[in-house]
Amino acid sequence: MPIVAIFVIGLSSDPENWQHMLTNVIPKAGLRTLWLLLFTGLVTSAFGIGTAWLVAACDFPFRRVLSPALVLPLAIPSYLAAYAFGEFLDFTGPVQTLYRGVFGYTSARDYSFFEVRSLSGAVLVMSSVLYPYIYLACRSMFLMQGRAAADVARTLGASPLRVFARIQVPMAKPAIMIGLTLVMMETLNDIGAVEYLGVQTLTFSIYDTWLNRGSLAGAAQIACVMLALVALLLFVERHARKRQRFASHKTTAVVVDAVRLKLRGAKGVLASLFCLLPILLGFVVPVSVLGGFALRRLGDFLQPRLLDALWHSTVISATAALITVFLAFVLAYAARTERSRLARGASRFASLGYGIPGTVLGIGVLIPLAAFDNAFDGFLRETFGISSGLLLSGTGFAIVYAYTVRFLTMAEGTIDAGFQKLSPHLDMAARTLGRSGPQTLRQVLLPNLRPAVLTAGLLVFIETLKELSATILLRPFNFNTLATLVYEDASRGMAQDAAVAAIIIILAGLVPVLLVSRSLDDKR
Repeated sequence: MPIVAIFVIGLSSDPENWQHMLTNVIPKAGLRTLWLLLFTGLVTSAFGIGTAWLVAACDFPFRRVLSPALVLPLAIPSYLAAYAFGEFLDFTGPVQTLYRGVFGYTSARDYSFFEVRSLSGAVLVMSSVLYPYIYLACRSMFLMQGRAAADVARTLGASPLRVFARIQVPMAKPAIMIGLTLVMMETLNDIGAVEYLGVQTLTFSIYDTWLNRGSLAGAAQIACVMLALVALLLFVERHARKRQRFASHKTTAVVVDAVRLKLRGAKGVLASLFCLLPILLGFVVPVSVLGGFALRRLGDFLQPRLLDALWHSTVISATAALITVFLAFVLAYAARTERSRLARGASRFASLGYGIPGTVLGIGVLIPLAAFDNAFDGFLRETFGISSGLLLSGTGFAIVYAYTVRFLTMAEGTIDAGFQKLSPHLDMAARTLGRSGPQTLRQVLLPNLRPAVLTAGLLVFIETLKELSATILLRPFNFNTLATLVYEDASRGMAQDAAVAAIIIILAGLVPVLLVSRSLDDKR
């Protein structure tokens, strides 16, 4: 429904509006978006692939600590990283203050310094928190498949760098493309960071065109362009992975314990610093800046506006998690039991929502719901002389609906992975012992699936707690979540006042990240 609504609104609008958008808005915003995607993709690939290869194939000082720590930036939403870097690199921030003290400068006119509120600043912020998508995918590939082929290549006389460039990177191409697509999707979805840093992307143009300029048709037209860009990204990812499958067969189990390349002296120090740099940029800087502000504002924890935002976030996120997990379980269970094209097709079709940027999804959800509210209210006025108001579009229902559409893929994938670990023979054995289908589900499958279901619910809860781009478009009046509260304060230039809410979001995001970090070196 959201996708259909966007195209109906966009394609049925005034042709002159299309001409204005194609001439004045889309080219400039689209070019900035493409540059942001390109440079962010290059930087995240360099750090993601490089760090994954070092921790998987080499042994250097602090490798065991740095390997799980490289995942920590995933706990930092991009908009929080932008606010932290804005304060960290500001004229009054610690970096420029130290710089002036060392060189004796007294005024900003005396020197030039890196401007964080720019396209390059947006690339720095996005790359620092999004590279773990590529790191996680490549690390698994290097450990499981690349190492066996690398050992063979080394016995044939190839140097470590030649093995990395000619053997391991090509074999990791499917993993790289999956991670890179996720990076670009998240970059395309962001609105808080790009607005704060002054980069007018297509995502921000949707928000600006609709809310600030009052042009719903124009916003829908930009959304159509963004959906085309998302489709192109997915097509490129699928095409790049076409016929790119590698198997390591019986060697997989012993590859994890293979001998790593020893890096000592200067090489070991450089490897440690290379892995430490993205951790400092993506996690230590945001946490130290926002944490420092929060420690000076401990009394804000009891502010009514913060408590209201925390309550709204908890209720909305918990409701969305319950509904999403239920629907995901239905899809995964149907795919397991029915084994029909309809069940498989429904599961794949339902997963399309993750590819829709939040601002695009906000328009696609709000317009049909508002149309229903208006029609129902008009019917009640004419028939009974009463008004129903905004039943769906003016309440938290719209936010929950958008969250469900966007994060259903995450929950369905987690639960389906849990089903994959359960042999179909369990179902058959239960049925031969006289249990019906519902009894088998309740007595056999659900107890074994409890970890997967809880994990899916936790992931959706935390992702919705951090979500900003759809929430700022769909929230009712005088309704704030933690994310929108941070966004409002930062938009007024008061990022310090948002520190307490930001730290709560980061602490919640650390839960799944720590679980992932713990599992990285788990060889069971």
